[in-house]
Amino acid sequence: MTLTSFLKLVEIRTKIASITPFILGNIYAFYFYRSFNLHNFLLMFLSLLSIDMATTAINNYQDYKKAQQKKGYNYESHNAVVKYNLSVKNVKIVIGSLLTAASAFGVLLFLNTDIVVLLLGVISFLIGILYTCGPIPISRTPAGEIFSGFLMGFLIPMLTIYIHNMSLINIFTEGVFFTVQFNWIEILKIFLATFPLTAGIANIMLANNICDIEDDLENNRYTLPIYIGRDKSLKLFKIFYYLCYLFILITAVFKIVPFYSLLTFVTIPAVVKNINYFLQKQDKKETFILSIKNFIIINYSYIISFLIAFIIKYKF
Repeated sequence: MTLTSFLKLVEIRTKIASITPFILGNIYAFYFYRSFNLHNFLLMFLSLLSIDMATTAINNYQDYKKAQQKKGYNYESHNAVVKYNLSVKNVKIVIGSLLTAASAFGVLLFLNTDIVVLLLGVISFLIGILYTCGPIPISRTPAGEIFSGFLMGFLIPMLTIYIHNMSLINIFTEGVFFTVQFNWIEILKIFLATFPLTAGIANIMLANNICDIEDDLENNRYTLPIYIGRDKSLKLFKIFYYLCYLFILITAVFKIVPFYSLLTFVTIPAVVKNINYFLQKQDKKETFILSIKNFIIINYSYIISFLIAFIIKYKF
């Protein structure tokens, strides 16, 4: 397997969707809690990247094995197993190696933190695997957008923040009993602050499924757009982006995020332009990329606003 075929198998260009929540989580922790642990940062980054690449490789392998419709862009060009004529054995070795690496880095992170990281990590790991594996993978159901958005948009930044500030959740044991305490106000703030990530990631999944409606029907993948139809799916796609800006406005007004986060609103024209283009044509090769572009436009301007607020707050 060449480097090119490996990068295509794990779809390295899509890793921006998992790395962005990690970046925001780190910036959030440093801005609000002034805490940053470089060791934990590196361990989580490596574990996160490994599991994300593994689940993508599993998804491509599953699509290859279960595909009934073997013609069309999604199967012949998009799937690395087919495009590069990869051997099943080599694909399985790559998947196993990535899962092993993710587990090893995750265990090291746990040993450097506490049981909360282990529990949240296991939950994330299981959701990631069940998303692409099992009798009915989550990605093949109407719940795909919910799980991908929640896991990557909220749980990843939540865990990222926690490895730097281990006071959000506490677990106490006494004999055979254990008690879990949540700082629910702070966790709620994190949920509200990370909503642009959650909605943006859900929309990447939604756009992908809208583009694949015909192929998914032939391959028995009953995703959300198949259940609610193309028109309602496109309305939901548009609404998700508007909700991103609404949540940024609300959280900025209530000082949950820096007031400078409102600078994100300058991206509205570019995002709306991409929305309208996608509404006109839903194509995996030409317009699906617009959902990724919108995710980057919104969330990286959001991240930059945090950096601006940090510089002003702590340097001037």
